[in-house]
Amino acid sequence: MTTPATLIRTVRTRIVNWLAKRYLARTAKDGFDLSKMSLIPSAALMPLRRHGLDPVPDLAQVRASEPISKLPVPLSRDVWLVTGYQEAKAILGRSGGFSNDFNNLIGTAGATAEQNPGGLGFSDPPAHTRLRRLLTPEFTIRRLSRLAPRIDDIVTGVLDDMEAKAASGEAVDLWESFALGIPTQTVCELLGVAYPDRAGFQQLAVSRFDLFGGASAALGAVSESLEYLQGLVAKQRQEPGDGLLGALIRDHGDEIDDLELAGLADGVLTGGLESTASMLALGVLVLLDSSDARQAALGDADSVHRFVEEMLRYLSVVQVAFPRFATEDVDIAGVRIHKDDIVIVSLSGSNRDASLVEDGDPERFDPSRKPSQHLAFSWGIHRCLGAELARMELRAAYPALVRRFPNMKLAVPQDELAFRGTSIVYGLDALPVLLG
Repeated sequence: MTTPATLIRTVRTRIVNWLAKRYLARTAKDGFDLSKMSLIPSAALMPLRRHGLDPVPDLAQVRASEPISKLPVPLSRDVWLVTGYQEAKAILGRSGGFSNDFNNLIGTAGATAEQNPGGLGFSDPPAHTRLRRLLTPEFTIRRLSRLAPRIDDIVTGVLDDMEAKAASGEAVDLWESFALGIPTQTVCELLGVAYPDRAGFQQLAVSRFDLFGGASAALGAVSESLEYLQGLVAKQRQEPGDGLLGALIRDHGDEIDDLELAGLADGVLTGGLESTASMLALGVLVLLDSSDARQAALGDADSVHRFVEEMLRYLSVVQVAFPRFATEDVDIAGVRIHKDDIVIVSLSGSNRDASLVEDGDPERFDPSRKPSQHLAFSWGIHRCLGAELARMELRAAYPALVRRFPNMKLAVPQDELAFRGTSIVYGLDALPVLLG
């Protein structure tokens, strides 16, 4: 007899598998590859290139000589690359002098006003301040703690499904099964998306990041995403659920309109899925390569905390912060940035700066390292609001994976893995493993 729990798990598995296939199909067809933008010189893409898990050496060389340097891009205004840790904090921490408003991209990136995703990432004070004030109570550790049991259940269910797939002895794709499955289900739980709505919702998982891919079809996907999310918000407005959208509607009513709610949901979808999925996948490579990492993941709470924080710093899967546009002439570390200049902060470069790491080589992964004020979640008013939720997922998923499959190994040589070439969110397209 099929129990409700079994039925839910079956539906959940089918949804996740369907989403993964759609994601892979989208990647193969459109990709999120800035190298497709033929007008951008190869040198300008250097902040997005890596050798395996490491930023290319050129990034460290630029940081050592010019922590704030010009990028060679064919625009009428200067574009600055920030690779130094202190310089990055100085820019990201400023509430004035720079703008994140989406309107700055109109024309520059082929975007239109109708494609504005809204939300926190592409807004400035006072609108940003008001929206963040509404959201912040929902992302406190106390409020998020209600999700901890569900995250544990989600991780257990994902590992159960992986074990069932591996029963035949064949390889399992950890990107599809593990890395994508956990944050997908967690984001749906957070927002309070009903099971019948989850398939359509999850289809939109990576649309926002295509905004920077240069393809006009990708910008159309942003409009599609917003249209779908507005429909989801309308349903929640009629019958508020237990998740984030329902809570915002109950607590604030008409103080926040449907378009703003859709933008916030889109931001949660983007920030809470793609980056966490990439962290989980790339973190598996670190675990497979380091016995110290596996031991740390199986340690006590403090050991796991240090391991996760070092993983966040070392991998820095979100490679650059949202572009910032100077609204006035600004001097940072002796460099004059003029009004209307564009500033790109390299999070991966800044997190490898020796001034951030007090103990040891910043280019080396050390799971026992004292946690630092890394920039994996950015900094300042645009620091990722869902940082603690991501940490909860990583602290639950890594130890559980190592305990369940201690003999796990790659099914192909590491140099055959398909890393993304020039992606704002660095990651893999597949991660085949043998669970042992």
